[in-house]
Amino acid sequence: MSTILEIANTDKNISTFTIGLKVANLETKLNGIGPFTILAPINLAFSNLAAPDSFESLVKQASTNSKLSDILSNHILSGKKLLKDFRDGQKLQTIGGKELIVAVRDGEVSINGAKILARDKQGFNGVVHSVNAINIPSPQ
Repeated sequence: MSTILEIANTDKNISTFTIGLKVANLETKLNGIGPFTILAPINLAFSNLAAPDSFESLVKQASTNSKLSDILSNHILSGKKLLKDFRDGQKLQTIGGKELIVAVRDGEVSINGAKILARDKQGFNGVVHSVNAINIPSPQ
């Protein structure tokens, strides 16, 4: 069985996210034992990042600025959460230490407003879901 990172790397709809993981040095963690849940924003979601925080800008600054890593870490949960495990009002903790809130309406699951699209792509060390928006960490 594949790792969740290998699964993510084969999905062309989340290729921007996987490029970001590589640049932000998060790949080693996601190839580990886990389990992890990835809430991967689709490529289109990254185009909604406004300057000066465009994806291209964040990638260029990745070696001197942790913002890309912070944003991507906000899309990774410790533990394995399948779609059926999400409950309305549930609070989730990201590996970056942020709290996300689950909303379930009419059978659709959203996490901090990001709707889950493709779901339950399982690897031996977790699961990958794609979402339609980026969860930006709030300033500390």
